[in-house]
Amino acid sequence: MTELPEVETVVRDLRPCLKGRRLTRVRQVSRRALRTPWRSAWSTAVTGQRIENIRRRGKWILVELENKNFLVFHLGMTGQLTIVPAATPYATHTHLIFDLDEGEQQLRFRDIRRFGSVRFFADRAALEAFFQAARLGPEPFDVSARAWRDCLHSSKRCLKAVLLDQRVLAGVGNIYADEALFEARLHPARLACDLTDAEADCLRRAVAKVLRRAIQRRGASIRTYVSGSGLRGEYQKEFRVYGRTGEPCPRCGAAIESCRLAGRSSHFCPRCQQAIKGRRGTLSTSQAVRSALPPDR
Repeated sequence: MTELPEVETVVRDLRPCLKGRRLTRVRQVSRRALRTPWRSAWSTAVTGQRIENIRRRGKWILVELENKNFLVFHLGMTGQLTIVPAATPYATHTHLIFDLDEGEQQLRFRDIRRFGSVRFFADRAALEAFFQAARLGPEPFDVSARAWRDCLHSSKRCLKAVLLDQRVLAGVGNIYADEALFEARLHPARLACDLTDAEADCLRRAVAKVLRRAIQRRGASIRTYVSGSGLRGEYQKEFRVYGRTGEPCPRCGAAIESCRLAGRSSHFCPRCQQAIKGRRGTLSTSQAVRSALPPDR
């Protein structure tokens, strides 16, 4: 799944190219529908409108139009939103093409696995209602220390599950959850309610630090991700635990391990992140993983 740093990079690439441009035509060039099927009425609604701004909310890309309508893109697992010369042959799995004024460039949405989506919202109220219905949480850079501590202390889930929950923090996914937990020296199977205030604060700062560093490196390209200009990210070269099972920890040299938590693979250093302490005392990694599973498992 494309995460916050990748989405932010796409937005930063596209903003100077799209702001002030006018959408002159929308074409659906794939017979296979995205997760949210595009409607012909949406093409009519956006055609002729000028793009006022483009920004990010969590993993969503928001394109604000002059009539205060919104085009909202979600890249899913394999989505690509790029601006290209109009003469460029479109790649397979391209779903939507937005022609821009002057006819020399196009905004194209491509998605191999079709888990992404493009939606139209008539106004800001409809957009906010959508996010409220999804219970989208705060941005990782904006959550207060008090709210973050209260959230963790009231949860009996493992840290990995909490970080992946978009209702808790908007934009964090599997990669950056693992990297942030390593930064904070916390095991992914630790129960959130067992963290001290100092550990909770450390994790909050670690999430923001890792995300900012990844944005500076233009995100991580491990599968199909490319930025709005079609360039690959660089942060995958700096992973410290994610996808590095069996490789040496960059801190202590111990072999990176992985386990299954919250339905996802979790990567960690068994030495740097070994302090799995709670009300029941210190647990082994296997005990901690079992304790973090739902009761019906």
